Amino acid sequence: MELIFSVFITILYVLTRGASGATNLFNVMDYGAVGDGKTDDSAAFSKAWKSTCNSPSRNPILVIPASKIFLLKPVTFSGPCKSTSIHVLMSGNIVAPDSKSAWKGYHLDMWLAFTNVNGLTIIGSGTINGRGAIWWSECSSYRVPEALTFYRCNGLVLKGTKHINSQRNHIAIFNCKDVTFSNLHISAPKTSPNTDGIDIASSSNVRILNSFIGTGDDCIAISSGSSHINITGIACGPGHGISTKCSVGSLGAHGGNDTVEEVHVRNCTFNETMTGVRIKTWQGGVGYARKILFEKIKFIRADNPIIIDQYYCPGGHCKNETSGIKISDVSYRYITGTSTTDKVINLSCDQNVGCTNIQLYYVHIISTVPGKKAYSFSFDAHGNCTHTKPVVKGLQP
Repeated sequence: MELIFSVFITILYVLTRGASGATNLFNVMDYGAVGDGKTDDSAAFSKAWKSTCNSPSRNPILVIPASKIFLLKPVTFSGPCKSTSIHVLMSGNIVAPDSKSAWKGYHLDMWLAFTNVNGLTIIGSGTINGRGAIWWSECSSYRVPEALTFYRCNGLVLKGTKHINSQRNHIAIFNCKDVTFSNLHISAPKTSPNTDGIDIASSSNVRILNSFIGTGDDCIAISSGSSHINITGIACGPGHGISTKCSVGSLGAHGGNDTVEEVHVRNCTFNETMTGVRIKTWQGGVGYARKILFEKIKFIRADNPIIIDQYYCPGGHCKNETSGIKISDVSYRYITGTSTTDKVINLSCDQNVGCTNIQLYYVHIISTVPGKKAYSFSFDAHGNCTHTKPVVKGLQP
């Protein structure tokens, strides 16, 4: 499908290039882009985007041509646009500046961002390279930009692109609805800090399909305000899983009412990840994480394959609280694999609210630790386990 679309766009561009006012194609090269990987092409991209966004055409297309490398400083592609069907054909490659001095005068929270653009489709085989190594020594992740951010973009599609070596998160979705990501390749060294593959926050009806994600942090992180998230066919690793390879954010970290629900993770493989399918919350939060399904998951030498951690405290200075995020209706079904630890199931629920309706069905995980037998741990978790090894003895009805 991508190849057919790319060939169609290329032929159409050749036929219509130079016909003033007769084309819905906007090639960044026609707006002054050089594409040598050294010249700053930010202004050319901004001009091309403005023409695309303001085009009266029903389906305007921004063309980023193949065999070119475009150096971009921080750029925001803003809407709303006249059309409700905007396409970006990304065949070329985009790179970030290779020195921090090039960021002087810019905000350090985002590199490339699309805001308030509905009906946006980005498709192609191009690569976005954040050149993040110059940022990875920063102590605070909040002083480091996200590589690609989508804010208030409804009806969003991202397909076929490659994302490497982000400064912080590779892709962030915030306040978006009806999102489909597929056939992505996201990678960074396993030692690169805070380089999440995809972060989802305050968004709904999101699908992440058939992609490879291997980074130094979560493959996919789902944070507060998100619902109806479907993740299928993800190969995760290295990394932290999401905080799970498919993990559900860190709820309760900043106060307020935090909620995540209707998260479905299916047919995912976690290869040598630090954690597997994880739900983590801070103590003292208010809200819930509920209706979460992990199904047909395979672990290959993963640390901590199944974990609910309601005592998450990375700074080590947390105190006991009297409130907590309520976790309920979590199912683990048809899960197999191996772990480099012997504690393969860890359900550490909040001592104040506990976890309810935790269901394990046909779960079988063994330890690769010589002479160690896999075991489980459960604290204040309520539910049932059937055909599960190791048996979760502490799981209460």
